[in-house]
Amino acid sequence: MKKINLAITGCMGRMGQQLIKSSKSDKNFKLVALTENRIINKKISGVRPDLNTKNAFKKANVIIDFTVPKCTLEVLKIASKLKKRVVIGTTGFSKKEENLIKKYARKIPILRAGNMSLGINLLMYLTEIASKSLGNNFLSKVFEIHHKHKKDHPSGTALMLGKGIAVGKNKDFYKLIGKKYLNKKSFPYGKKINFNSLRKGEVVGEHEVTFSSGKEIITLNHEAFDRALYSEGAFTAARWLMNKKPGLYSMRDVLNFK
Repeated sequence: MKKINLAITGCMGRMGQQLIKSSKSDKNFKLVALTENRIINKKISGVRPDLNTKNAFKKANVIIDFTVPKCTLEVLKIASKLKKRVVIGTTGFSKKEENLIKKYARKIPILRAGNMSLGINLLMYLTEIASKSLGNNFLSKVFEIHHKHKKDHPSGTALMLGKGIAVGKNKDFYKLIGKKYLNKKSFPYGKKINFNSLRKGEVVGEHEVTFSSGKEIITLNHEAFDRALYSEGAFTAARWLMNKKPGLYSMRDVLNFK
């Protein structure tokens, strides 16, 4: 089988480094390009990093991007001109930025996921089912823990789960976003969805969705122990995306959750 030429953005970041590490053991891919937002004067896995340019991505069949929204949109602008497929693991997009991603998806195949883990995507699916089944008699909230280096909060996955709650209730997620707490020992339920983020140690990721009627509590949770979960999920997504037409896809499409 012909190998897929792979480009990885943000190659010096935590996920960039994990993607490079995982690419060494995945026989489906050949690493042909690495990019970063600054000049790196050394080769990494035999590839010299470049800035995000047409020249950097010209040999790639697919680009995997785990960076920040500004960088991702820069990558998409170039990828749309070169007709390259893009897998996005970046989180924290504004509604305006999400609309830009949809615009680029009319030209190229894009797969975007707040989390590439099979378990998390199953949790998202179960969250939607629980939210729909429990109805308005139950209030909900989302709790997440990540390593001390993570800057954004709530995590993209926590927001993804919040969106799952909104989808289950058939409501606009942005109108349901409640308070966003950081490092609180406890936090309240509300009429809207409240979030609490804890940053400590080197925790890979823990997420919990709770529904309460005041008389009973239902909890759905997931704990990740190895960052390779996300890189392996991204490679699964990249392989799946190779024969797809332009459009915006998710891990749900890859996993065939109805």
